[in-house]
Amino acid sequence: MKAHANKFIDRARDVAPEGTFAVGAGLIVAAITAYVFVIVALNSLVGANKAAFSAFWAFIFVAGPGLFLPIEQEVGRALASRRAKGLGGKPLVMRAAQLGGVLTAGMVIITLVAAPLYVDGPFQGDWLLVVSLAIGLVGFYAMHLTRGTLSGNGRFRPYGEMLAAEGVARLAGAIVLASLGTDNAGAYGMCIALAPFVAVLFALRGQRGLLLPGPTAPYSELSNSLGWLLAGSVLMQLLAYSALLGISFLETGEDKAAAAAFASAFFVARIPVLLFQAVQGTLLPKLASLAGAGRQNDFLTGLKQLLIVVTGIAAIGTVAAFTIGPAVGKILFKDFTIDNRDLGLLALGSGVFIIALTIAQALIALRGHRAAALAWALGVVGFLVGTALVDGLPLEVEIGFVAGAVIATVAMATSLALRMRKGIPDGIEPLITAIEHEPLEI
Repeated sequence: MKAHANKFIDRARDVAPEGTFAVGAGLIVAAITAYVFVIVALNSLVGANKAAFSAFWAFIFVAGPGLFLPIEQEVGRALASRRAKGLGGKPLVMRAAQLGGVLTAGMVIITLVAAPLYVDGPFQGDWLLVVSLAIGLVGFYAMHLTRGTLSGNGRFRPYGEMLAAEGVARLAGAIVLASLGTDNAGAYGMCIALAPFVAVLFALRGQRGLLLPGPTAPYSELSNSLGWLLAGSVLMQLLAYSALLGISFLETGEDKAAAAAFASAFFVARIPVLLFQAVQGTLLPKLASLAGAGRQNDFLTGLKQLLIVVTGIAAIGTVAAFTIGPAVGKILFKDFTIDNRDLGLLALGSGVFIIALTIAQALIALRGHRAAALAWALGVVGFLVGTALVDGLPLEVEIGFVAGAVIATVAMATSLALRMRKGIPDGIEPLITAIEHEPLEI
């Protein structure tokens, strides 16, 4: 039995892309620890503190991965290309570091200067959350640049370790705070802000030869489509957290209790996203075996299989939210008061969103960066229109979220169909790599 198991594992490693298992394990640990962190934090906070923490979560995960994940992806791609040609990548990483550093400095300045405009609203007057946001932007910059450097050098084990280490460090900090009875949102926000630094130090231990001398790197080597990637990434994260951001900005004094309760419901409804992350780490090795001679058929087959699984996850999550969702919410979170309708609509929006995300990765794999960014932009506009057409929280942001996700999905699917008429320039490998190395923060 053991011999058969080892033989199966060896065969899976042969057909899977390099780093699939290391990255997949890291993604699963990151997803689980992130979810447990949210449970610990929200159960430790009440009222305005809970609402402020939820708004901070949305802020940091729109700005952090939104801005810096594209830089990670392009550094990884360009470094891998240099490595294949026997060229050192230090000038490339330094160029990306300069670009990311300027972007980070600008965002930190905006965060601090604009603080008076939002600290008394979404952050409920908690200035420690403002500080956490500024520090967190620096941390996400360092973490994503390091992840890109590791993946570009084929160091997938430390890459996976970094994914896991960030989640574990964040959760460990929350457990300590909860055990001390801390009920300050800013303290839990600081756990999120500092975790990337811990992850970078942990992953880089013992690493050598990551920055080898090489030829000068122009900005164009990173990507001619980096601007569209950045725009699409930020808009994607913005749509993902649109409901949470919407209720943070729209709630009035009378809505504070509803806004605090909505935070717990939002994360219960995102369980399909947690399952999607598990798919990233387990289904993709099977898709890898499809890469072969008939490239168009391989791509279509792999995409259809992935869409079937993702659509199944979305459907199950939505049905579960409409039926047993509130019962699950009361188990996970104290003082859970959201009903079936609200929870079901949030789960429906999350389910349609991950379908849009899957199609977006296929579109980007076919070099449709601009089309993907425009589709996400249409989704954000759809959220705003849907919210404007409905009165009363939280229903208006829920309807807006569903509308935005549906519009983005339709736009993505239309663009993908049009682009596929021109043929598939590569095999299924770009789709696998794009999704495998695209950890979606819950």
